[in-house]
Amino acid sequence: MPKPTTPLIWPAEDLWLALVALLPGLTVEVLPEIDSTNTELMRRARAGQTDPVLLVAEAQTAGRGRLGRAWHGEAGSALTFSLGLPLAPHDWSGLSLAVGLSLARSLDPQGDLGVRLKWPNDLWVARPGTPQGWGKLAGILIETAVATGPASAQSAPHAAWGASPVQTRYCVVGVGINIAPPMAEGLSTAPLGLQDLQGGITAAEALMKVAAPLLATVLAFERSGFAPLQNAFNARDALRNVTVTLSDGRHGVARGVDATGAMLVDTAQGLEAISSAELSVRPA
Repeated sequence: MPKPTTPLIWPAEDLWLALVALLPGLTVEVLPEIDSTNTELMRRARAGQTDPVLLVAEAQTAGRGRLGRAWHGEAGSALTFSLGLPLAPHDWSGLSLAVGLSLARSLDPQGDLGVRLKWPNDLWVARPGTPQGWGKLAGILIETAVATGPASAQSAPHAAWGASPVQTRYCVVGVGINIAPPMAEGLSTAPLGLQDLQGGITAAEALMKVAAPLLATVLAFERSGFAPLQNAFNARDALRNVTVTLSDGRHGVARGVDATGAMLVDTAQGLEAISSAELSVRPA
């Protein structure tokens, strides 16, 4: 992937002003390169650094997605960032869905660009005529840590599903959005870039679109959970009424999500609520 010919310009001060109005004390950091923004914030949390921060990387050398999948981003070709903040929702279930919905609303407010949500943590765009029928625009990785001190901190990857709400945890919301059309080698769902939908948009411009609404969504989730977002998610659900294959080989028809964010699947055994982030669901 060719690198951009002009330097990236990040509106860090404007971004900080928009975010600090929602969460006083939050800081914004932009790094030219790092292994992974999620990995860095988890390292900090284990060392007791749990202040709210938006960490942006122009390039990632060892980005991570769900189930350990790699996510690499060269400068300008992808927007990669992590939002870290202490969070204590009554129920963590559905957080990744709330994040995805926020991103979809920000990038495609009217839905006319075809940005849809693939449970539990991807943004897809319909690509008629392609083998898969969809292109992957973005992915989400949520991790949490209990930072009680450098020696005793415990991490809990994928804690958006089923984590106990007994204490405040440091939540890291990692987001990767393709900006330029990326290479598709070795990927089960062919990727596409935001520039395929909005010609000329930069990573910095995309960040300004998504960051403040994302923070507002996470804070609202802490207060109210996923239930208020259920209908909006279902309206953009890429898998609704589609025959899907579960990771155990069974087939069924996806019927949207329930008030906790669990996917409802009509199977031979009846309607099942699928709520494990470790369970893969793909169109059949």
